[in-house]
Amino acid sequence: MFISLRAEVEDALTAALASLDLPTDDLGIERPPEDVPAVLASSASYRLAGEAGAPPPKIAADIAAAIDSDEYDFVGEVTTQGPYVNFLASDQYLEATVEAAQREDFGHLPDKETSVVVEHTSANPTGPVHVGRARNPIIGDALARVLEYAGYDVETNYYVNDAGRQIAVFTWAYETFDDSDLPEPERDSPEYEMVRYYRKGNSYLEDAGEDAGEQAEAEIAAILQGLEDGDEETFERVSEVVDTVLEGMTGTLERLPATFDEFVKETRFMRDGSTDDVVARLKELDCAVYEEDAWQLDLPDFEKNLVFLRADGTSLYTTRDLAHHEWKFEHFDRAVTVLGEDHKLQADQLSSTLELLGHDTDQLEQVFYSWVNLPEGGMSTRKGTGVDLDDLLDEAIDRARQEVEDRLDDRLRGDDLSDEDVERIAHQVGIGAVRYDIVSKQPTKGITFEWERALDFEAQSAPYVQYVHARCCGILDEGVSAGHEVPDRVDADALDAEESAALIREIARFEEVVERAADEHRPHVVATYTRDIAETFNTFYRECPVLTADDPETRAARLAVVAAAKTAVANALDALGVAAPESM
Repeated sequence: MFISLRAEVEDALTAALASLDLPTDDLGIERPPEDVPAVLASSASYRLAGEAGAPPPKIAADIAAAIDSDEYDFVGEVTTQGPYVNFLASDQYLEATVEAAQREDFGHLPDKETSVVVEHTSANPTGPVHVGRARNPIIGDALARVLEYAGYDVETNYYVNDAGRQIAVFTWAYETFDDSDLPEPERDSPEYEMVRYYRKGNSYLEDAGEDAGEQAEAEIAAILQGLEDGDEETFERVSEVVDTVLEGMTGTLERLPATFDEFVKETRFMRDGSTDDVVARLKELDCAVYEEDAWQLDLPDFEKNLVFLRADGTSLYTTRDLAHHEWKFEHFDRAVTVLGEDHKLQADQLSSTLELLGHDTDQLEQVFYSWVNLPEGGMSTRKGTGVDLDDLLDEAIDRARQEVEDRLDDRLRGDDLSDEDVERIAHQVGIGAVRYDIVSKQPTKGITFEWERALDFEAQSAPYVQYVHARCCGILDEGVSAGHEVPDRVDADALDAEESAALIREIARFEEVVERAADEHRPHVVATYTRDIAETFNTFYRECPVLTADDPETRAARLAVVAAAKTAVANALDALGVAAPESM
């Protein structure tokens, strides 16, 4: 509804300015301050003051006078406040919003007929997912969800690094050491079983004598060369290690949840000849040089050259990633990659090189994020001292379970919530708290995860928003049990309180929030919206009795508003990948 209203405001302003012989290139549409009941405002009078030869308040008054709101469905009264033209919502806007928001697909925008591949996580398959990198799958999955809500045809990819030195070391270690040489795994899961070999291999290489070290390095180099040469046996050896670790890693990621449509392996672009093709074309570029026993690109905007082929004829990760991105461009209209901030130089060099190869990089977008830290300190997967994401999620569930049990009202606990219900809620709240706390922050800002903040039912957290959804469900269930019907439509005259209208206006914003979050690739915009609508609902709930309303029409209208709010909150949480519990 909000997008439709905005379109009407654009039309009204354009027509009014044209009738006043004023330019229409900048309408100055913005959201008014919170204390102004309008939905949208225009500050165009500021820029027009010089041309019109009149003060901004006078121009604003002329613009407002030139608009006939009766010509529009959703534009209500048009007022001015100093230099601003304020657009209030019509009764029809409120009524249409309540009706639309009771549909399950509320917030889903029309099909844009545009395909987008979102690559995220892509962590090296060398062991369990650790907390420091947890921001990647959470942001990536939320962004994919937001883009789907916005009408894009989205596919999620995990780019698997199965051709680098780390994987060659892992494969060599797996084939060299026995299980008896290793400590007990920390968990009964494939990646925890396998990471012991990787850690043992790195430890051996650090401490081995010269002869033993040379022998190990020769075997590792042979694995890398076998992959480069397309040797099938070498590929199968590496795949056994990589696929086993990925099986366990994806199990952890599914708990978030973060899932993938396809795992795209790096070796795919070595085996099909596309990496060799990229190398051949890179050598033909004017900026290609052979220096220090390697082929490099002397890119004009970078101090550091981009090495794309070693002296022994082996390619590098970036070389294969160029072939990977050419594959993306061939199969998708747009490509979005979620990357850690430490990959920015590599990503910039990749974009510049793709342009040199003749590609339009406007279809490529990179979203960078900073790390997640815990108060306990640093993390390192290779040394085995990291905090694993599984441990964080387990503790989140345990803490949420205790919090829910502490808050359970005896009346509710009696017959309405079983032990299974408590466990379900603990999972929804605990994992939701972790995910929401991470996705709600701007990606480029580093964050320290703190339990007290993430699980605070009273503050701006996942449980705070989830509780609003549960409260909506409780009101509706109680209303239906009492024989009250929840109407699909409402008469605006029955909405006799400003708090009701304010909540409806907030509900209507969801479509615009989805649109903005998708355009800017910032899912945290949706998280901010969930807090706004939760606060607005709580004000409505406090000031507008629903089931105890004296007038039956008012009660029915408020029930419909609650149903609309329930859908808006549920879908906003869904766009973030956070569960919406029906009871808490």
